[in-house]
Amino acid sequence: MQIEIMSPVGSYESLSAAIHAGAGSVYFGVGKMNMRSRSAANFTVEDLKRITEICRENGVKSYLTVNTIIYNSEIGEMRSLLEQAKQCSVSAIIASDFSVITHARQLGLEVHISTQCNVSNIEALRYYSRFSDVVVLARELPLAQVAEIAQQVEKEHICGPSGELVRIEMFVHGALCMAVSGKCYLSLDNYNSSANRGACYQPCRRGYLVKDLENEFELAIDHQYIMSPKDLCTIGFLDKMLKAGVSILKIEGRGRSAEYVQVTTECYHEAVEAIQKGTYTREKVEHWTERLRSVYNRGFWEGYYLGRKMGEWSERYGSQATAVREYVGKVTNFFQRPSVAEITVETGSVSVGDTLQFEGATTGVYETVVKEVRVDLKPVEHAAKGEACSVVTEVLVRRGDKVYKKKFIADEF
Repeated sequence: MQIEIMSPVGSYESLSAAIHAGAGSVYFGVGKMNMRSRSAANFTVEDLKRITEICRENGVKSYLTVNTIIYNSEIGEMRSLLEQAKQCSVSAIIASDFSVITHARQLGLEVHISTQCNVSNIEALRYYSRFSDVVVLARELPLAQVAEIAQQVEKEHICGPSGELVRIEMFVHGALCMAVSGKCYLSLDNYNSSANRGACYQPCRRGYLVKDLENEFELAIDHQYIMSPKDLCTIGFLDKMLKAGVSILKIEGRGRSAEYVQVTTECYHEAVEAIQKGTYTREKVEHWTERLRSVYNRGFWEGYYLGRKMGEWSERYGSQATAVREYVGKVTNFFQRPSVAEITVETGSVSVGDTLQFEGATTGVYETVVKEVRVDLKPVEHAAKGEACSVVTEVLVRRGDKVYKKKFIADEF
């Protein structure tokens, strides 16, 4: 079975990061008809052609998410978007609304059924197979039920419109919502801004007070954000995911950084290769987990895949990443021989021993430990704000790439 790592993309930097890290496909949104439409990390219709060209050049599939609820007044806009996706040869459309599904099929576009459809049994999968070659199963399913559905697909030879067996896709990493398949109305109720329209304000991620009706007592709920689940992490039982019949491994995080995309894609790509080669070990899992902890996360748990009845809740607000980045400056020149980047330091300093990250639309994310710093061709220990310094890199970086200093932090909580 061929395994596909599916990475989230919200910028050209994260697109390059996903490709360089080994993604087999990327998914992204355009405009307002996707579940991350409020995110600052979003593309426009004008980006479609460039994104699909970059993907084809690198042998990576491109999946456009059009997975919100569509209203009557938006059908024309939706059809226009799908027609442009067809012209740009997008690999597939991720959808849940039948107006999108039916129009995509009329255009001959491949359709993938979104998690919003909450497919939890073989009857639902069999129904959606009339329209779709890929189905995301509900993230609330335990792996035993996933395996049972996958076995029935093979036994009954359930095929999609392409004539191939329907492939099963599952989320393997990233944020989880307390609502069933993400169908939450809390943001709509509190802010008149619907999560099901890609406009969630995430009130669930906050801390809350409990107050009695007589207004005598007010208690803070201690140490737990009771509606904010920890992030899903399956790296420790990824072999069981593959054994259950999952062939597309979806990483959540279109609103997260290019560094997050690079690290998560790389770790899961390496883990799949290790499973296939028979070198998947506990030691490697611990190493991958530590790398995954270094980027944005709310703490990790295994979701409901291993039979949990209740969720695990975040202990504090925001990220629990074990590393932070500080902006340093930009690359102002690059010399291919002998692979040296010139950095103009705009804030802080660059020192021997620093871990630097270079990030750019073409570069993606590249990380290196500084072995030598030169200013005016002379070796120095530090380059200060306002100075132009040069450091050796092992790969090509580009003018305009942003440079960050990466620091690991101790857990203070």
